[in-house]
Amino acid sequence: MISLNGSSFLNNSLSGVSRSFTFSQRKVSAPMMVALSSNGQPGERNASILMESTLKEMRDGASVLDMDSKSTVDGLVEDAYGEDRATEDPPVTPWAVSVASGYSLLRDPHRNKGLAFTEKERDTHYLSGLLPPVVVSQELQIKKLMHNLRQYEVPLQKYMAMMDLQEMNERLFYKLLIDNVEELLPVVYTPTVGEACQKYGCILRRPQGLFISLKEKGEIIEVMKNWPEDKIQVIVVTDGERILGLGDLGCQGMGIPVGKLSLYTALGGIRPSACLPVTIDVGTNNEKLLNDEFYIGLRQRRATGQEYAELLHEFMAAVKQKYGEKVLIQFEDFANHNAFDLLAKYGTTHLVFNDDIQGTASVVLAGLIAALKLVGGTLADHTFLFLGAGEAGTGIAELIALEMSKQTQAPVEETRKKIWLVDSKGLIVSSRKESLQHFKQPWAHEHEPVKELVDAVKIIKPTVLIGSSGAGRTFTKEVVEAMAFFNEKPIILSLSNPTSQSECTAEEAYTWSQGRAIFASGSPFDPVEYNGKVYASGQANNAYIFPGLGLGLIMSGAIRVHDDILLAASEALAAEVTQENFDKGLIYPPFTNIRKISAHIAARVAAKAYELGLATHLPQPENLVEYAESCMYNPNYQS
Repeated sequence: MISLNGSSFLNNSLSGVSRSFTFSQRKVSAPMMVALSSNGQPGERNASILMESTLKEMRDGASVLDMDSKSTVDGLVEDAYGEDRATEDPPVTPWAVSVASGYSLLRDPHRNKGLAFTEKERDTHYLSGLLPPVVVSQELQIKKLMHNLRQYEVPLQKYMAMMDLQEMNERLFYKLLIDNVEELLPVVYTPTVGEACQKYGCILRRPQGLFISLKEKGEIIEVMKNWPEDKIQVIVVTDGERILGLGDLGCQGMGIPVGKLSLYTALGGIRPSACLPVTIDVGTNNEKLLNDEFYIGLRQRRATGQEYAELLHEFMAAVKQKYGEKVLIQFEDFANHNAFDLLAKYGTTHLVFNDDIQGTASVVLAGLIAALKLVGGTLADHTFLFLGAGEAGTGIAELIALEMSKQTQAPVEETRKKIWLVDSKGLIVSSRKESLQHFKQPWAHEHEPVKELVDAVKIIKPTVLIGSSGAGRTFTKEVVEAMAFFNEKPIILSLSNPTSQSECTAEEAYTWSQGRAIFASGSPFDPVEYNGKVYASGQANNAYIFPGLGLGLIMSGAIRVHDDILLAASEALAAEVTQENFDKGLIYPPFTNIRKISAHIAARVAAKAYELGLATHLPQPENLVEYAESCMYNPNYQS
């Protein structure tokens, strides 16, 4: 038996971390002096459990002095903040845990509170003298940070400041983002993240996430063991070949997984320690980057074919081996030819989700369901025309067809006929079928060839025009005027990111349609004034869907992502649009309530997973919305 009596515990079981974790008569009250045994005797096992729980609580930032009898339930330390209820933490071996204190604590982003450390905490954790004497609240810290951020005129400077904060004080970063989500979302994600990825080699300070390159082939599982967290729930992975509408950015695409996972935590409540950003570096075909002395990735042409497939397969196998069956793997910004193949290949063996194909589709479908309140009719009453037939375009089209099939009981082959797609060669028609990629073939309808988008609008007479082309300013004045000629309230969705790639701006859509368009975009636009009326356009941002979807999958223990789960997420989001939003012409709710929206989406997703028999966390909670909220990570400081 190892005795835990005063400082002797330090010498016997924590050698080598003398300042990291200290028990002394001054710091620890009598109830904390317990005995730890490895022989499993009943009386001693309870003490062991209490010690493990106590150390876990201290590891999460609590002080020994705060652990009195009020914080225990049935002999265990209670998780007062609810942040570990979505998933269980791995078992803790007490003598292998160190509690950061002193100088190192101020440089630990998971536990640092800066000037918000109380005087008692400063004394307990050897911080006296290492901080100015003033003690400030987290709210005052946020006020100061927002004041400083607003001084920057260049968005990339704001992005870098936010990344610096994330690396210095994790809880403050997420609290700041949650409390100012509408202002800061464009900073940490689109459109600013696109520029950040382009310049990632120059602005990189402290690397985040795992970089897995061809050099690690055959050793990926060993590389994963270098990551400090074992309980991973969500992985966002990219190979950097199609970053937003910016093309091949290679290894510098890491900004996308990092940004997405920040939103998983801020908007969906997934614990930061449960998130893992990954970039698969197989080279780049971007000549500019290959010749850039500051480029941080492999300086070689992209691997393709068998070499690429083998590396991805090794990665997927290693993820399941290391983190289990229920880890959510989100594919992000893969090129079309790989994105569809990966989703098809691993959709039946892993819990996988492609945000470009499925996330975009789900959020756009939600907007369309909501827009019906403004234009009337059902989805089946409308005709859809897409500019862009890649991952996003075909993914959206398929989900619309599935929803129409669900509503009308018609075969999906029939509902697809209400949807037309235009690619770089013109309208997709049956005469082109043999030359089309497989994911475009279901959309090849009987029709004469049409080359130009404006001619397709005049011939097809769509009620809904959707842009997912990645080509900026392709919804010309003539195109928008044609939509307005055939429709009293044309629905125009300009979805490509970043802002420079948007098919048209909000101002162009409202002006050219004489203020009659129902408009939403992928990147944010400022409100537009036309003829004395102010139009606030919505943003069809995937951040509405994937955080809540991820939370719902995790809290239900889902093992696969079914199409019906995506439809449930869309319907849940559409239900969150209020009459007040409709009165402003909005088809999406404001981001200010995104955590509550995510909880409702998570509840609908979890309910569908239970209904389909895909959930493993049993029994099903009675109130899934309340359970989702209780599972969310809380960024408030702990005492």
